[in-house]
Amino acid sequence: MLERNVVWVRGGSVANLLAVWRVHGLDRIMRRAWEAGVVLSGVSAGSLCWFRGGTTDSFGPELRPLTDALGFLPYGNGVHHDSDAGRSPLVHRPVADGTLPTAHCTDDGVGLVCRGTELVEAVAELPGRGAYIVRCEGDSAVEERIEPRRLPSPPS
Repeated sequence: MLERNVVWVRGGSVANLLAVWRVHGLDRIMRRAWEAGVVLSGVSAGSLCWFRGGTTDSFGPELRPLTDALGFLPYGNGVHHDSDAGRSPLVHRPVADGTLPTAHCTDDGVGLVCRGTELVEAVAELPGRGAYIVRCEGDSAVEERIEPRRLPSPPS
């Protein structure tokens, strides 16, 4: 892992992914890779795993918060913000009640670029997509849209 430039993790069950990684010590190896400057990336479960937690359907058909992801990024993570109607309200509730910290959320096709633990940019492969910061204010959650930089189309 330490000899790689980028690690890409696909979607699936984030609960299963984390359990298998922890059993085999891959969570500690991933932390060492991240600390050495390897780019850690992914989609869906492959995004959520790097954060403190987020919302998932890994435990059955109903969405619920996951609070024990790897925590390299000290935020919550919300994926599929635009394509799954239950995701946006679900991430708001645990942020508002303190179950999850401030959350970085993305529509499908949007990526977050962080340096260390700081969000520096959102990027999108398609127009009209967005990224969002959901934070607690008082006893509710508020959502701020971040306009992503549109990535150029690949050459034909």
